[in-house]
Amino acid sequence: MERLWAPWRMKYILSSKAEGCIFCQKIAEKNDEENLILYRGKSSFLILNTFPYNCGHLMIVPYRHIGDLEKLSDLESSELVRLTQLSVQTLKAILKPEGFNLGMNLGRVSGAGVKDHLHIHIVPRWNGDTNFMPLLANTKILSESLKETYKKLVQGFKVKG
Repeated sequence: MERLWAPWRMKYILSSKAEGCIFCQKIAEKNDEENLILYRGKSSFLILNTFPYNCGHLMIVPYRHIGDLEKLSDLESSELVRLTQLSVQTLKAILKPEGFNLGMNLGRVSGAGVKDHLHIHIVPRWNGDTNFMPLLANTKILSESLKETYKKLVQGFKVKG
């Protein structure tokens, strides 16, 4: 039997799960590099997903703890869209994906991992990035560490933001 090691997962498996909202905690800590926060806007921020579907999987999150899309302010709504555009532009320039999946999961039954703090997922896609590994081996292959991806992307957001 072949084995594929993913030692970065052990940190998550063994970590104690904090009470409260992970997004609210990370933004309050003011430690952007450790928390993988790429950009802080007026009402929202960009963060790398700690357990990504693909390299460069970003989330755009309003600062305000809110779970209802229809309750966003005009500023929050417009900045979420602006940061989505900025994210796609920056990812295209730096990681050169061939496409994107953009989306939100509103509510637990839709798959929201953080159900009370809405966020937009931006998942870069490349031809052939889906394969048998997640289905048969329950293993996702990422070609680069989160820290390396962060270093590349944070520079792009500093220039464009």
